Amino acid sequence: MSKEYKILNSINNVNDIKKLSQDELNILSVEVRDFIIESTSKTGGHLASSLGVVELTIALILTYDFPHDKVIWDVGHQSYAYKVLTDRREAFVDLRSYGGISGFPKRNESPYDSFDTGHSSTSISAGLGMCVARDLNKENYKIVTVIGDGALTGGMAFEALNNLSKLNSNYIIVLNDNEMSISKSEGGLSKALLGVRSSKRYSILKNRLKNKLEKNKIGLFFKRILITLVNIIKQISGSYGMLFENLDINYVGPIDGHNIDELVSAIKKTQKLNEPVIIHIKTVKGKGYAPAENNPTKFHGIEPFDISTGEIINKSNDLTYTKVFSNKLLSLAKNDERIVAITAAMADGTGLKEFSMNFKDRFFDVGICEQHAVTFAAGIAVSGIIPIVCIYSSFLQRAFDQIIHDVCLQNQHVVFAIDRAGLVGADGETHQGIFDIAYLRLIPNLTIIAPKNVKELESMLEYAIYGISGPVAIRYPRGIAYNELNDKDEKIILGKSELIFDGSEIAIVALGSMVSTAVHLRDRLKEKGISPIVVNARFAKPIDYEMIDRICNSNIKKLVVMEEGVKNGGIGTDIESYVHDKRYNVEVMLITLPDAYVEHGNVSKLREALSIDSLSIFKKICDE
Repeated sequence: MSKEYKILNSINNVNDIKKLSQDELNILSVEVRDFIIESTSKTGGHLASSLGVVELTIALILTYDFPHDKVIWDVGHQSYAYKVLTDRREAFVDLRSYGGISGFPKRNESPYDSFDTGHSSTSISAGLGMCVARDLNKENYKIVTVIGDGALTGGMAFEALNNLSKLNSNYIIVLNDNEMSISKSEGGLSKALLGVRSSKRYSILKNRLKNKLEKNKIGLFFKRILITLVNIIKQISGSYGMLFENLDINYVGPIDGHNIDELVSAIKKTQKLNEPVIIHIKTVKGKGYAPAENNPTKFHGIEPFDISTGEIINKSNDLTYTKVFSNKLLSLAKNDERIVAITAAMADGTGLKEFSMNFKDRFFDVGICEQHAVTFAAGIAVSGIIPIVCIYSSFLQRAFDQIIHDVCLQNQHVVFAIDRAGLVGADGETHQGIFDIAYLRLIPNLTIIAPKNVKELESMLEYAIYGISGPVAIRYPRGIAYNELNDKDEKIILGKSELIFDGSEIAIVALGSMVSTAVHLRDRLKEKGISPIVVNARFAKPIDYEMIDRICNSNIKKLVVMEEGVKNGGIGTDIESYVHDKRYNVEVMLITLPDAYVEHGNVSKLREALSIDSLSIFKKICDE
């Protein structure tokens, strides 16, 4: 790093923070922000969320003994300041790079990370489980969860809250309210209740009174009166703690999430309670960096940028698959009022921002609730409206049962627009879209298609809406859209592939993003005097077995099947089995991703490392 950080550079051990004065802690918060801004300006990353929790991170370190005590971050991209102040400051030079540290908590990266969190709304459940295990093992350590950035909109978080009151030991949940999840909550009486609710004496008195009042009918009568009075006070005060208190969870707040003193005081008081506690803090997403404060969505996850302007360096103007999808959906929706769009808190990422502006009544952002989004779409489809459900591949995994039970079992006409299918890069294992082909192919009634280029994505979206009556999924990758071979686009017919190049000796069947790789592979092979057949599979389900028969009945000796997904459950294993059962004298070579989680890194680098780039495949063919 180019800057000198006087206080930050003196932190050689996480507990060194506890030796600092209040003035030094305030300076440290500024330096940590500057460090994160400088680092992410070079590597890219989730900037705005991490800037919002710097003071909270310092307060947690001051009041807990990490890594003996445990912290869970939800969503995990809030953890940059925590990583900086624990044991990974020097490693930030390779943040999210291949072989470098992750942008999310990783247990195999550091003992300071207690739970991996890449998808949202999981932390309360995980923390509750860790508390129960701690108590069963009769161990003595504290557990704290930080949930925010919209994660509380996820249904799983509410399922955990419903179960939380049964815990009879301390567990603090910090609700990081940066106005992305919880509405404003202000009022003098609400703040005054902080001191009362966080008091151990209050907790003991409340529980004793509750036990006594529940012993007879008169007591139960007075209990109901007291509850009514308390709720009236909370309503007058504007306290949003009613939600939690009605679930029998102690609530304190809201408090200033950028005031280290207030944070430390609240945490220390609530650590004394032998029960779960919600600490509601108010923060500013992007705090301390004006461009991120003014546009937190842009800086939620950003490529390398110019610190002085906040503008992305080397910003590409090339058309992306997301933009192609967005433009085509807009065009179709203008002429068909039956088309509606649904997303799970990813309107910008899935390209639906313009749709939301043009068709407000036909756009639905349901929050981080993928399960609800899918069943909601099924309900819409029952009445003849055509829902387009736009969700990243890795997030769609969360709605597997709903896809089966609510959409496909009933053969509902729901279109799944699966963005970020295949390798996505820097976000790593939790975000790679490498399993969708395998798990979706298991489901009856579902058609799965993948475009080779810009024009085919447009055609496939139109086909999914008007050419088929049941559920259909279109999977397409992140990044720049392949725009070649536009002269080879034939009409899309259910279960039919497309012959791009005829040839001999070797046949290549490629799906979606791998078609462009197959074309480059063909160019390499032609230099060696081999002119392969190249087929665009188009459909991951149903597979075009007639084309496989045609290929295997020609003079080819090797059939190469290429897909950007895991091997097990992919189209390759299906085709290999078919060729074997038909007793064709053809060798089948599968080019897939390994049946494993794929780490973070540049997509091109990952493709090389995983041997699915054209040069690696060429070498493999020639070596054999």
